Amino acid sequence: MRVIDLKRIQAASSEVVRDINRRVVLNLIRTRQPISRADLARISGLQRSTISLIVEELIDGRWVLEGPTGRLPRGRRPTFLRLNDDRVIIGVDLRPTQTTVALSDINGRFTSQTVMPTPADPEAAICALVDHIKPIIKACSDKMIEGIGISLPGRYDHASDRLVFAPNLGWRDVDLRGPIAKATGLPVELENAANACVLAAAWFERVESCRNVVVVTVSEGIGTGIMVNGQLVRGLHGMAGEFGHVPLDPHGPECRCGGRGCWEVFGSNRAALREYLESSAQPDGFSFQDLLVRADQGDALAVRALDTMAHYLGRGMRMIVAGLAPEMIIIIGDLTRSWHRFGPVIEAEVKAQMLPGGNEPRVVPAHEDGAARLRGTVALILQKDFGAGRQA
Repeated sequence: MRVIDLKRIQAASSEVVRDINRRVVLNLIRTRQPISRADLARISGLQRSTISLIVEELIDGRWVLEGPTGRLPRGRRPTFLRLNDDRVIIGVDLRPTQTTVALSDINGRFTSQTVMPTPADPEAAICALVDHIKPIIKACSDKMIEGIGISLPGRYDHASDRLVFAPNLGWRDVDLRGPIAKATGLPVELENAANACVLAAAWFERVESCRNVVVVTVSEGIGTGIMVNGQLVRGLHGMAGEFGHVPLDPHGPECRCGGRGCWEVFGSNRAALREYLESSAQPDGFSFQDLLVRADQGDALAVRALDTMAHYLGRGMRMIVAGLAPEMIIIIGDLTRSWHRFGPVIEAEVKAQMLPGGNEPRVVPAHEDGAARLRGTVALILQKDFGAGRQA
């Protein structure tokens, strides 16, 4: 049962109904393109006259293009519709060590990417981002830029429009949106990286039938994004889902959030590197990817460090399973390249703690190219035209 806020309730006007129908048609074109008007009417249940009016409006607004005609055994040949690739989005994946700025079309296909080091100072980082974004805007003079979506390794409060919590960046209470929007003249939307990955899964990985999903991002820290009953959950001040900073051992190592023994202190890339480097001296710049290679080459210390990381990841996911009962847990990060090593351990840890009567969630690695956060920034911008409404 969905609770209705009687203080904010509003009857559906004809404009609201038209907007809902428009979003339905847009999403059908997005997910089934190329598609004909007749198929849109058949699938949506809307009258053909309504479909025709909406499609003409979308064509006039340059959201949709008419493509080739199809062939039928008899009758009028249908004209297929698809989204207009000249509508583009600038996506920014901001991470503690490096930031990626990319240009995507409306279908989530990236046409360019640049990478820059992430400055430690937030004001310097904003200036560097603007310097990278402005040339993209200039190069897109013949296109329609929908906005800038930014994925953050921390929590963003949509009420105050400020980054409130990013321990791995060392930033607190920062206004990112305002200065970037002012400097570029474009709409700017920001979201926690794990939440962005939830949006990417929902929009581009076709998990519409799975309405209770948790995404776990594993990198320098651990982030979790939550979708419950098909809605992205943000919580008060955008702080929902900070499982990475729940202590597994209050006497454990110090975490960058100021606490001790947090989940990410034991289950992140940084945790595995710490354990390995404590036992084996390595040159500066030794990375988690190097650690994966060493393990595959048979380095016993590397194997042990990754095995410890896998066990802690699984144990931490018990909190998620017991608290949220998701249908699916999607894991994103470099560790998925060695899923043969991590998968069985994580799945066994999750299964060992299942409550009586509970259903074991599917634990799925996202074998992707590292672009889940970027695809999430595209979905973040497109929500205003394609989305069903405000997230919780």
